[in-house]
Order: sequence, then C-alpha cells, then structure tokens
Amino acid sequence: MDLAYEGEETRQLALELGFVPVVPPRSNRINAWEYDRATYRRRNEIERLFRRLKGFRRIFSRFEKLDVMFIAFIHFALIVEAFRSVNNP
Repeated sequence: MDLAYEGEETRQLALELGFVPVVPPRSNRINAWEYDRATYRRRNEIERLFRRLKGFRRIFSRFEKLDVMFIAFIHFALIVEAFRSVNNP
C-alpha cells in the first residue's frame, strides 16, 4: 500500500484480510496511526528497484518467449544494478 491507499475503507479492508498496512498517515490527519518506518523504507527500496528494472526494455515489454530466457535476463539486470550500486554509493 502507498499513500494513495491511505483511506479508512481501504485500510480497514486490508486489516480484515489479515494484511499489515505499512502506510504513513497524511500530515493533516486528525487520528494518525503508528506504522513501522523501517518496513516502509524497505518497501520503498524494493519499489525503486522495480522501477530501475523496468528501464531495461526487454523486461518491460517481455521480448523473450521462453520463461528461462526472461528469468535469465532479470538475473542479468540485477547483476548490472548491483555493479551500479557498488560504483555509485
């Protein structure tokens, strides 16, 4: 969940389904709730990784017909991202 799903109805539905929403409340909320900041930060890192992976056109448009080749290219893209993160701290 992200701030777009911050409404009471959506939050209540997530709780009823057994999920733990990790969404910070908006700053103008009267009844703000507590959330796990570390988990929210980690979720954001994962979302940014998916955004960077979509930069590889082969992943974004799924050029590969075979699942094996698609997964292989995802592994390749993750290796490239790891090298980028080591060189640009």
